[in-house]
Amino acid sequence: LMRRIVLLSLVLACSLPAFGRPAPWYEWISRLDGKAVCAQTSPGYGWRQGRGPFPDARCIDPKAEQR
Repeated sequence: LMRRIVLLSLVLACSLPAFGRPAPWYEWISRLDGKAVCAQTSPGYGWRQGRGPFPDARCIDPKAEQR
């Protein structure tokens, strides 16, 4: 019985990452020259968060594409 419990616990623990969602994408704007990039996290010091969140790396609103 203990072996089954441990095995079931291991299987459940390994399957948890399958339910995770990817991080959202944001438009990041350079404070130096105003250039914009699309990334999930800040590119570093000197960047501010612009529009977002977006579902993918194109940083295009999917609702706007349907028009």
